[in-house]
Amino acid sequence: MDDLIEIRWHGRGGQGAKTASLLLADAAFNTGKYIQGFPEYGPERMGAPITAYNRISSNPITIHSNIYEPDYVVVVDDTLLETVDVTAGLKETGAIVINTTKSSDYLKSVLKGYSGNIYTIDARKISEEALGRYFPNTPMLAAIVKVSGIMTDEALLEDMKGSFKHKFAKKPEVIDGNMKALELALKEVKKI
Repeated sequence: MDDLIEIRWHGRGGQGAKTASLLLADAAFNTGKYIQGFPEYGPERMGAPITAYNRISSNPITIHSNIYEPDYVVVVDDTLLETVDVTAGLKETGAIVINTTKSSDYLKSVLKGYSGNIYTIDARKISEEALGRYFPNTPMLAAIVKVSGIMTDEALLEDMKGSFKHKFAKKPEVIDGNMKALELALKEVKKI
């Protein structure tokens, strides 16, 4: 499976990392890819560290396990950088995408010598501007799509508009804010 992309998400219960991984799987599926999107369950509770995964490929996926050597890692909460080994197994040819406003020197010091690409985004600022509240998962979803190139920006936006209409059928007032969060995140993710 030459084109298999594996992604590991790190977040805290209630931040939407699991939801973002499932939305990414749906969007990739809708572009004709084979997908897997699944959380790793343990004693999750609000605020506890959680892990979720994605596999995306143009070919059928026959692996059914956690992801131990991801191409990409998404860190939804930068407080996990000091308590969870987020770079464990992360391929040097891949990248890590972190929701943070911390300095590049700090990030390099807590990433245990990881020498691959590091991208940052201020998902708090984006979600508060677009949604009026802190929901980091929507900006982080856009950031990993931008960094990984799994699909075009346009394909993501088109698919998510349909997903949000379905997901928020009873709260249509949040659709525009979520779309704005995606659009801002696609522009604001940056490499350090």
